[in-house]
Amino acid sequence: MNIVIANRQRRKKINSRRLKEIAEALLAGLPVAEAELGVNLVGAREMALVNETFLQHEGPTDVITFNYSSGEPGTRNSDFKLHGELFICMDVALAQAREFKSTWQSEVVRYLIHGVLHLLGHDDLSPGPRRKMKRAENRLVRQLARKFTLAQIGARSKISA
Repeated sequence: MNIVIANRQRRKKINSRRLKEIAEALLAGLPVAEAELGVNLVGAREMALVNETFLQHEGPTDVITFNYSSGEPGTRNSDFKLHGELFICMDVALAQAREFKSTWQSEVVRYLIHGVLHLLGHDDLSPGPRRKMKRAENRLVRQLARKFTLAQIGARSKISA
């Protein structure tokens, strides 16, 4: 598994190593033989630019997924090689955390899961598949929250003596 975390935002300090461990645990529990995954943590301005440039949607959004895997969606097997890139907006994570009385760290993990589910062929464009995807997302958030303290993706400040 090759996972690269790129923190290109300044709103929150990120423990990239912990986020990478969470991503590795997520992928280890899914039907993926190999993975190449880039995770870009960005601010609202960069996310809006990506959203407008590639999806022709205005403004920032929570997560955007680019799937570089070969093969048709839904034809996943134990030999599946996941290859993709996620853009996760920290500003949206902070706003959604306030709205849903959650933490920004759990929102970031939820967006990571959501993007990976898209890479596995899940769809959220119509009600039935959206409900199925949301159930999988909730289950995976609970699994990861049992294994990790999600708040640890917030970087610790260094205290000098």
